[in-house]
Amino acid sequence: MMQELLDDIGHTTWLPFSVIAGRLALAAVLGGMVGFEREWRERPAGLRTHILVCLAAAIVAILSIEITHSSYFDGENVRIDPIRLIEAVTAGVAFLAAGLIVFAKGEIHGLTTGAGMWLAGAIGLACGLGYWSIAVYATVLALIVLVLLRLVEKKLNMKEEGDGLNGPSRGETERPAAGSRKPKR
Repeated sequence: MMQELLDDIGHTTWLPFSVIAGRLALAAVLGGMVGFEREWRERPAGLRTHILVCLAAAIVAILSIEITHSSYFDGENVRIDPIRLIEAVTAGVAFLAAGLIVFAKGEIHGLTTGAGMWLAGAIGLACGLGYWSIAVYATVLALIVLVLLRLVEKKLNMKEEGDGLNGPSRGETERPAAGSRKPKR
């Protein structure tokens, strides 16, 4: 009786729960690694946002696997295309990321943070689909770009005058200190 009730309320999963939990945990950790750097730099989308984006993408990827193997979608008139769910994640994350990018007074703000959110979505998809090596490697490369390349840019003073992208990472501008003014040109 109880098992019938549980079967009516929810569906059994094709993937073992331990695999689902592991994939979601990995997505949270990797999203957190990218988000931590953004949080540390005090950007609008930080640790929690990147974790949530990564987790959401992983859930959608896992659901695409589950739906493909579900008996509820068997039938002549049902056409399953898991790629559509991936496209929906990409579009949704791009929409969120676009909201972070601002063009004001000839400068672009939030470009790197928006790109980081988009990457967090892709990492989440990789985690959810079980491609953990791709997800881990992409996270490592992202951290190299966000941390090490920033240090190289600072060291080489790669800021170009008059290009409109005069932030420390070519798209992110430093927040001015209290009471400071931008010099006139």
